[in-house]
Amino acid sequence: MAPRGGAFPEEGETPADQPQEGVGSIKFFIILALTLTRDTKDTLVVTQCGAEAIAFLKIYGVLPATAAFIALYSKMSNSIGKKTLFYATCIPFFIFFGLYDMFLYPNADTLQPSLATVEAFLPSHAATGGMEILAKIISNWTSALFYVLAEIYSSVSVGLLFWQFANDVVSVDQATRFYPLFAQMSGLAPVLAGQYVVRFASKAEDFGSSMHRLTAAVTFAGIMICGFYHASTSYIEKTEGNMEPSDGRYQNATKQKKAKMSMGESAKFLASSQYLRLIATLVLGYGLSINFTEIMWKSLVKKQYPHPLDYQRFMGNFSSAVGLSTCIVIFFGVHVIRILGWRIGAMATPAIMAILAAPFFGCILMGFDNPGRLKAAVMLGTVQSLLSKTSKYALFDPTTQMAYIPLDQESKVKGKAAIDVLGSRIGKSGGSLIQQGLVFLFGNIINAAPVVGVIFYSVLMGWLGAASKLGTLFLAQTEINKAEQEEKKKL
Repeated sequence: MAPRGGAFPEEGETPADQPQEGVGSIKFFIILALTLTRDTKDTLVVTQCGAEAIAFLKIYGVLPATAAFIALYSKMSNSIGKKTLFYATCIPFFIFFGLYDMFLYPNADTLQPSLATVEAFLPSHAATGGMEILAKIISNWTSALFYVLAEIYSSVSVGLLFWQFANDVVSVDQATRFYPLFAQMSGLAPVLAGQYVVRFASKAEDFGSSMHRLTAAVTFAGIMICGFYHASTSYIEKTEGNMEPSDGRYQNATKQKKAKMSMGESAKFLASSQYLRLIATLVLGYGLSINFTEIMWKSLVKKQYPHPLDYQRFMGNFSSAVGLSTCIVIFFGVHVIRILGWRIGAMATPAIMAILAAPFFGCILMGFDNPGRLKAAVMLGTVQSLLSKTSKYALFDPTTQMAYIPLDQESKVKGKAAIDVLGSRIGKSGGSLIQQGLVFLFGNIINAAPVVGVIFYSVLMGWLGAASKLGTLFLAQTEINKAEQEEKKKL
């Protein structure tokens, strides 16, 4: 019987299935809160400081704050139990979101210095370009703080809160049944969150009232996350005596720990393997390229929708579209890889991004001397961003994870750890750092479009080349492994 999505038993299910359904509900509400806070942070920062501020906040805010959080989380994990750790990690985020709505946002004018006050400390010739963006961030520090906390929540909620619990509760035998359910939850939640924003939150009289409505939904999601977590863990604790050891429940202490590597150790390990370097190039390529087009697109969206409620409504519809398309492409992505092969699947995402970005950059280079051209650029950028994200979920993520399968155990564990450190960090931070430099040189990201376009396509060409080479190595290594297995069978 298909899972119902509840945390409690239904007829025809085994007791082992019950907590996994609760885990699916946890995933749904985590993504619901993530989508609502993500759209809110973008609305606050982009409309108040400009889309270029995102690049600055990721370097000077998100990066150090994330490092501090990881250090704190590591210390807590060594001193408190798993249940307490879950609540201690989850609840403070929702407390902050509530405090922002009740205290920080209503009193922002009192708490924040005016832009004129901040600019008075800058040299007269420096209050343009990058320095102007920094001045706006400082004069809107409460919104910047919300952005940083929401960014950390987006990483922590899925990577730590959800997957660590899911991997404890779901056994290997149950994974094939329940992991697709979890994937669908990732698609359905943004649809609901986006439409809540469009049809209710953005219909408020002003953005302050809209914040109240958004925070109510985020708080509800937080309560449901903790509620389903409590229900799932309580059920496991009551039935644990009847579970066989092979179920794998809460046996995480005996599992092999994921390798943790420093930046230097990661670079050294990757340098020893061409195969791993190529996987890292794929991860780096996506991180850089999506960063380049996304900030530019959001800058254009702000031009078309300068009012926060209008911008919020647009991003709500976009989140719903991403969620709906994700649900659809999850079904087809696996068939594309199965029918056309790993190489085509791996090269599809950069190819799609390259094709769709051409008219987008073309509109920008022609200028915005009439509203129609701006509208066309926003539409093209929306389609490019939408299909880039959905192709990532359907094709890029599966092919990247498949690439580890033919490797030996050491390369799988250490290689993935190294790529998580270098590929993800350099991709996200590197893209922001490059755009930050361009803002200082050109004044804003739109003026820097020709340079961004050159860098963007250079990255995509490198990504495509790496995917093609990796396809050859992947097939060769797979055949070698098959031959070795046949030899073992004969023996």
